[in-house]
Amino acid sequence: MKTIQKIGLFIFLGALAIFTASLGLSKHQLNADNLSVTNEYHKKAILEAATNQGLLGNSTSLSNIAFIKQLRQSMFNAQTALNESFSKNPPEGIPEWDYKLGDWKIGDYVFQTVKASSTGLLPNNRNLFFFLTFGMALIGGLLFILPKFLQAPGIKNDGIYHSSLTRGLTFGPRAVFIGATILGVLLYGWFYMDGKLFWPILTLVVITIIIFLVLYKEKQNSLSPAKSASPNVTASLGIFSGIYLIGFYILLYWAPEYMTNWILLVDPISEFLSGNPASQWFLYGFLYSIIVLVMGIRMISKYRHNKYQIVRTFSVMFFQTCFAFILPEILIRLNQPYFDFKNIWPLDYDFFFDWNINNLINSGGLGIFMLVWGITLTVLGVPIITYFFGKRWYCSWVCGCGGLAETMGDPFRQLSDKSLRAWKYERYIIHGVLVFAVFMTLMVLYSYFTGSRDILFFNSDVVRKWYGFLIGSAFAGIVGTGFYPLMGNRTWCRFGCPLAAYLGLIQKYKSRFRITTNGGQCISCGNCSTYCEMGIDVRHYAQRGQDIVRSSCVGCGVCSAVCPRGVLRLENGSTDISQRATELRTIHISESEVKILA
Repeated sequence: MKTIQKIGLFIFLGALAIFTASLGLSKHQLNADNLSVTNEYHKKAILEAATNQGLLGNSTSLSNIAFIKQLRQSMFNAQTALNESFSKNPPEGIPEWDYKLGDWKIGDYVFQTVKASSTGLLPNNRNLFFFLTFGMALIGGLLFILPKFLQAPGIKNDGIYHSSLTRGLTFGPRAVFIGATILGVLLYGWFYMDGKLFWPILTLVVITIIIFLVLYKEKQNSLSPAKSASPNVTASLGIFSGIYLIGFYILLYWAPEYMTNWILLVDPISEFLSGNPASQWFLYGFLYSIIVLVMGIRMISKYRHNKYQIVRTFSVMFFQTCFAFILPEILIRLNQPYFDFKNIWPLDYDFFFDWNINNLINSGGLGIFMLVWGITLTVLGVPIITYFFGKRWYCSWVCGCGGLAETMGDPFRQLSDKSLRAWKYERYIIHGVLVFAVFMTLMVLYSYFTGSRDILFFNSDVVRKWYGFLIGSAFAGIVGTGFYPLMGNRTWCRFGCPLAAYLGLIQKYKSRFRITTNGGQCISCGNCSTYCEMGIDVRHYAQRGQDIVRSSCVGCGVCSAVCPRGVLRLENGSTDISQRATELRTIHISESEVKILA
């Protein structure tokens, strides 16, 4: 059995190496046919700039990096020429935004042109490389996972703090990673916001205020009680995995032109489902779904002794594959708006953007239904369903972010920080993101109904651009998934997701859901706290026989699944909502009381 697993691991690592190396297995030449620009003014200016630069008509094929560099320079030269032309002699009847070449258009043109101009080993052998990457990775992953079904069911705690992949980080390297990420995001944010420092500085001020409130105002400057994962040696493979994931998300969000070889591999699947060539987002959705399916099988093999975990895992596999990936692509083929029926505002932060509202309204009856569905689910569906079942109905059964965290992220769930200090940070940050999401959405709706972009000192376009960059991309992607091997699998869900904050407020104060405990049976083994991905010290409650009602709890039920004594139960009570977490059902006698009794 171990031999099969080693073979599977070797095949998977080989496929991953080929997948990574394939980024450089293409060449590029620019000509008028593969310059993917539809605007005639833009195309003419770019061709002229590329000719002057020597890029157009060059018989030498360039590598991906060299071609992108020269193509971008041609685009910028064309942008300057068009701006000067419009200033000196504006063409009649042509809007400025249609004539000039905007930065966002340059990014789209570069991506499409790089993809269209690709030739060489990989573009000419896409089926072969699809098998060598996705196919072999799938085979290797299954060979590693399936033998686990031959083992005895039940949790084993075999080496989660010893593996260099799942050991976690000591405090020093973890602080360095967090600090470097924050600094890098703010520096790139300065560039992303066209050299305007206001929003990066404002974000840095907010971060400083939160640190002050936690460390000094609330005096949480120690790690006591220590987090469950407190290794003596930092996980080297964990750091490598985190860096790889972070690099992937940086390319995905801000430099997709460097991923064109990967995107070419899934073009046939995209054309089959939607009728359109693949984009970086189709590649991401495809990868996301495959990972959830394969690692979902691993999740079932590990927790197959628990029926709740089996059903829950099948649920996230189904919703990710069908609702989040396949159905939206089919809607595009039917000339309908791309729509994920399970995505809810404020997680779906652009739902109320003007372009989305107009797109849904102009799409006829189905588009109107989608708009009404999204509003109803946010305003009525979330509070009603959460009242009866807690936030677990979404975070652990439906959500794509939660689905990836529960499958691919399961090996890292023990890395969540259980300290009181982490909980203080969690409360400030996640509710701060929720306030930011509400503020941005109100500005967007005000602009939509009034036509005015400026509100007091803020511009709604700038606010939503910064939110999309900071929260929608950097936090949800780079930190949310890239930090799995560094800080646990629910970093985004715990610290950043505004929908989780919305659901959590309802769960804590107006929900029937709770985790009940039988303190008399607790042997203080600590399994429950170790495996809690949301950083809750479950054992603290279990020892006291106290119901667990925490806004952060996603109701995954793993604490119950790993408890050897059946101490914990996920329940939906019908009464005592306001009193459910206050009663202690075990008696605790201090040493002084023992002496008095003696």
